[in-house]
Amino acid sequence: MLQKTIHWFKAVDDVNNIHWQENSMCVIEVNDTKITLALNKQSIHAFAYKCPHAGGIMSEGFIDAMGNAVCPVHQYRFNLKTGRNSTGEDFLKTYLVEIRDSALYVGFEEKNWKF
Repeated sequence: MLQKTIHWFKAVDDVNNIHWQENSMCVIEVNDTKITLALNKQSIHAFAYKCPHAGGIMSEGFIDAMGNAVCPVHQYRFNLKTGRNSTGEDFLKTYLVEIRDSALYVGFEEKNWKF
């Protein structure tokens, strides 16, 4: 049986102080890991800093009309919630996000097999 454990880390003290780029994305460091944040329809999403396909910096891409994060290198499109690529070839690592008392927390999943 696969048991998931989530480790939560405070990423931003106040979500109102996030410095969004013009493309509604930014890069932050959480738990010694660079990640990308995206603001889409008043929801904050967190995902990998680099595209799994070609290593493009995701924050240099954009969010398309369908709400996908688009890589700046080859325009691969990834679902903000699941990380699934529109062609099903690659997955973008996504992270859980919670807002608690205006602070933004990012969840890192630890997977362990339990018997």
